[in-house]
Amino acid sequence: MKKPKHKRVLLKLSGEALMGKKRFGIDRSVLTRVAQQIKRVIEQGVEVAIVVGGGNFWRGTGSEAKGMDRATADYAGMLATVINALALQDSLENEGVITRTQSAISMQAIAEPYIRRRAIRHLEKKRAVIFAGGTGNPYMTTDTAAALRAIEIGADVLLMAKNKVDGIYDSDPLKNPKAKKFDYLTHREALNLHLDVMDITAFSLCQDNRLPIIIFDLRGQQSIERAISGEHVGTFVTTEKKK
Repeated sequence: MKKPKHKRVLLKLSGEALMGKKRFGIDRSVLTRVAQQIKRVIEQGVEVAIVVGGGNFWRGTGSEAKGMDRATADYAGMLATVINALALQDSLENEGVITRTQSAISMQAIAEPYIRRRAIRHLEKKRAVIFAGGTGNPYMTTDTAAALRAIEIGADVLLMAKNKVDGIYDSDPLKNPKAKKFDYLTHREALNLHLDVMDITAFSLCQDNRLPIIIFDLRGQQSIERAISGEHVGTFVTTEKKK
């Protein structure tokens, strides 16, 4: 791995990306590859916090929740993120990485409550910190939770590891083979595209707080390490237009 460009990062892992080639649940080989990359970047001195999605088990706005009260469905989705967080914690600890899971909803038997200053202290001690439970509020996505936590802990960059999408395109690349990929965008340009690659609220939070975003495909070879080292992967989003 090249010398890291960033000192503290927030990595958002798509729940669907954790499925690997499965149609549901968790592919342990994916978790192992992620854990190994996180271990290597921490050994390089990088402080790593992680937010996990829950789309591999449940989507509050999807068919699983059809007919349910939206708030109830979203709370069910938060529980799915806790399952993923515990699985990732186990994989990290198997690699020898000291890990702490903090949940935005109280689950004291299995996770710490989310406390900002405690999370920062864990990071300073070179522990991996996993944020589960989203923001703890319905109607908010885990993308928004990732942006919020990144800002709260003072992360240098928000890394969005997606499933089968290696950046921002002008249309859905899974449906349109001629879709154009953007290497660089401003937050405003990304918002104006009205695409589903990331939640609008999350983009707005990052824009207001001048937090850069790198959107890339988790399946790429050593993609997490490459993004942290400053190598160009995916789409880089900043407040100011790249000269």
